[in-house]
Order: sequence, then structure tokens, then C-alpha cells
Amino acid sequence: MREEGLAPARSAPVRETAAASVKTAAAARAHARTVVDARWDPSTRPAREEDVIDLLLVVSELVANALRHGGGLAGFEMTPVRDGIRLAVRDHSDAVPAPVGGPGPGPAGHRVGGYGWPLVVRLARDITIEKENGGGKTITLFVPIRTADRPD
Repeated sequence: MREEGLAPARSAPVRETAAASVKTAAAARAHARTVVDARWDPSTRPAREEDVIDLLLVVSELVANALRHGGGLAGFEMTPVRDGIRLAVRDHSDAVPAPVGGPGPGPAGHRVGGYGWPLVVRLARDITIEKENGGGKTITLFVPIRTADRPD
């Protein structure tokens, strides 16, 4: 799942798998905050808060969608890399989110969903959706995290 050019934060990839402890969007956000604070030490080189907020929104939307529309959360994994977080969320549904269109009405008969998926598409990069052999799907993406500017 690691993208070329995005070296792991440490000498070996560190994957923070929390599927067993993540049962709600709030628990997923708390776990994400812990992963960010471990990778970008708040006292020495903190992450930009606006980037962390973007990550928390993406995490919240994906987990909420898995719980609401995907038959439940089947996997949740975060991997800190040099420039951000790789996130993988798996659910039990084969249905993939509708493509996000531009302004104006969608095609005739197309039901537009809520704001969650368009928000994910706007805030994340390198989004892939992979259907699993035993059913369900995994959404994998990258959310950039920059280091906060510190006054000299």
C-alpha cells in the first residue's frame, strides 16, 4: 500500500492497525490523533493543525460510511509516512461510492448522496477502492500532513 517516494517515518513501516478497538467514528478520530502525535511530536515538531483536522474529517467520514452504508467496519489501518498518513478502511459492502461530479445537477436518475464522500475526495490523495475476494471493499488513500511552522 505504500506509494513510491513516500518513505516510512522510521526505518521499517509502522502500521497502526486498530480495527479491534475502533468501533465508532469518535474512536477512529481519537486513534488518528494518537498516531499523528506519535509521528509529529507536538512539543518538538508538531503537525499543522489544519492538516490534522483534514485527516480527522476523512477518518470520520470513512468510518461513519462503513458503519452506516457498508455493513460495518471490517478493517482500519493507518500508516504514517514521511509526508502524511496512509489510511485503509475496509467494510462488508461491495457497493462503491458514486463518482463525484462537478457543479450542476447529476445525470437523470442519479441519486446524489451526502457531503461525506465529496469531502473525502477533496481532502485526500491517491484514492483507490479495491473490492475484496470474500466480499466487501477497502478504500485506501493518502492525507498529507505538514509540519507546523515554528517561529525562530
